[in-house]
Amino acid sequence: MRDTTTTATITFDGCVRRIRDGDLTAIEAADLLIAELSESELLGLLDGDTGTLGMVRIPAMIKSGPVVGGAVARLGIPGVRFSDGPRGVVIGPSTAFPVTIARAASWDPDLEQEIGTAIGLESRAQGANYSGAVCINLLRHPAWGRAQECYGEDPVLTGRMGVALTNGLRPNVMACVKHFALNSMENARFTVDVTVDDHALHEVYLPHFKAVVDAGVDSVMSAYNSVNGAFMDVNPVLLTDVLRDEWGFQGFVTSDWMFGTHDGVASLEAGMDVEMPLRLRRARELPPALKDGRLSRETVIRSARRILRTTLEHVATRNATEPSVDVLAGASHRELARRAAARGMVLLKNDPVDGAPVLPLAPSITRLAVIGGLADQANLGDHGSSLVHPPSTSPPIEGLREALPDVELLHVDGSDVDEAVAAAAQADAVLVVVGMNYDDEGERVVNEDIDLAVLGFPFNFRPFTWLMGKFATMRSQFGRGGDREILTLHPEDETLIAAIAAANPRTAVVLIGGSAIIVEAWRAKVPAILHAWYPGMEGGRALADVLTGAVEPGGRLPVAIPTDAAHLPEFEAEASSVVYDAWWGQRKLDRDGNAAAFPFGFGLGYTTFEQELLDHEATETTGTARVSVHNTGERAGSTVVQVYAVDTQAARPVPQLVGFRRVELDAGAETIVDVSLDLTPVRERDPGTRSWSRRPGSWAIVAAPCSPAGVDGAQELSIRVR
Repeated sequence: MRDTTTTATITFDGCVRRIRDGDLTAIEAADLLIAELSESELLGLLDGDTGTLGMVRIPAMIKSGPVVGGAVARLGIPGVRFSDGPRGVVIGPSTAFPVTIARAASWDPDLEQEIGTAIGLESRAQGANYSGAVCINLLRHPAWGRAQECYGEDPVLTGRMGVALTNGLRPNVMACVKHFALNSMENARFTVDVTVDDHALHEVYLPHFKAVVDAGVDSVMSAYNSVNGAFMDVNPVLLTDVLRDEWGFQGFVTSDWMFGTHDGVASLEAGMDVEMPLRLRRARELPPALKDGRLSRETVIRSARRILRTTLEHVATRNATEPSVDVLAGASHRELARRAAARGMVLLKNDPVDGAPVLPLAPSITRLAVIGGLADQANLGDHGSSLVHPPSTSPPIEGLREALPDVELLHVDGSDVDEAVAAAAQADAVLVVVGMNYDDEGERVVNEDIDLAVLGFPFNFRPFTWLMGKFATMRSQFGRGGDREILTLHPEDETLIAAIAAANPRTAVVLIGGSAIIVEAWRAKVPAILHAWYPGMEGGRALADVLTGAVEPGGRLPVAIPTDAAHLPEFEAEASSVVYDAWWGQRKLDRDGNAAAFPFGFGLGYTTFEQELLDHEATETTGTARVSVHNTGERAGSTVVQVYAVDTQAARPVPQLVGFRRVELDAGAETIVDVSLDLTPVRERDPGTRSWSRRPGSWAIVAAPCSPAGVDGAQELSIRVR
């Protein structure tokens, strides 16, 4: 917090009132405040309010309240008051929702907007005005340690879900979208340089960011990595030429934390407005640069204006009602977390045994074996910056006990295979709960690539940094994290599954994890597989809802699951440089002729559906498809109508998602739905003119329950009005 020695007649609250009354625009109000600032206060807007030595307190600060940058008490300027939150607010006893990729599996933007509203309310109730919840990096490879924080591999799905979360947040807090751009590796995130050509950059890795910018997001967080040779904080091509000049972004850009600023002056000139969360490089570098003319005052004022305009406009237009702390993990938010967890669970396999599917569990069972070390753990996801601390949790075994009070549950952790086999042999059915935890994947906070010398003494004193690293490794909340070393389960889990399946044919495997898990070694041995992701604080109850049939598994895969890791792009976790092209995930599988084990968009339910594309209308950029949907099963349920564009002249057609819509129907019911289309995937950008046009080819659209293997039922994509 900055100078507090004199009283001013122009105040932040006074400016907010005048904006509401229509006397001032937010830009005019920002300029009035800037005119009142001393030089130190002005420069203080451009970084965090925590001193360098405060770095050691950051983990505790994140949990105890918002982390502040640019507050000026003398003028009542609140500053940006940041809380992280892809899966909930990291402050206090907040609701822990399912991780982002689990919510992506719901394919339900309306549900995601509800979650955004809840996160916004809980953030504001605890003093935050700025949320870093909108993480929309594309999942280029499922080994990425922070895959759980993204919406999967598809730009259209990611964009729709990111927009929904943004819209939910903004009535209560400023929304920050991250990490801009091409940040989809964890171990080498501080040092890796991503080389990408203009077509892949603008047509694959940026459209979802543009969608969120178009939706009005308040702030953008730059990534740690470099792109085409320039670290993102000093990358004027992306931060200014693209983000502001081409897209028209009006908000402010903040650095990723602590080590995301490489040059105080150059980053400001490139378009990165706020260094967070410490008074670090800018506190040292900006005052002398401003004094000797290396930094212009106009550049400083430009960033100050962006920060203040955005903050003023937010406060002037946010919901008038101040939420109470009673909203934190309240009954309605817990119910929302439970509903979201069930809707995101993906049923990958459900074959019949003795004429009946294994799931939902038969009402007649009296003894159920629940096997696996993860069965009695809440397992909320990684222990990095997005870690939420809910007041209570529901592990799988506890959810099942609540749901099945009259069923004997035999729980063993599976470390002794013979003991597990004996339990399985005694049971009417078996659930094996296996997968990952925060040591297997997640944000790697303790990272050897971090250069602590930038913090100055004592962090540049080698014995101190060695001791600090050892202490952090032993005492950190964060866990090992990092990129995944294997895409399969641990070998001991695969051995356990095979043994259990041999002992009891009615075995269902519940997968816990933040991305695709390759299951080829054992999937033929079990009749049922359910991917539950990291399902949040109500995950155990939601899992029980699905397993018992109280609700159906509503999820569809936001990422393709291959049969072999060799079918994916090369992934080197410690790479110093990498090339990102336009071929990854389902698109690469299709181009190369490798069938997925479970394709993008796949998921089963407890009923069956048929769908048919009736007709469509389209402009060059958008459109609407009309699809008939029929629940052909014997119970109510839901499906996701997915519309894909495909070049039918390609030697191997590569379908690309252009629209989707969840549909819920009673047994036997039929309906016709309109599906909005985003035709960006069939368009290309001219790097010279920055203009877009239809990509060459013979384009058609097809409706399907998942990424289609063929083009049956496709209609030629033409510009027409119904």
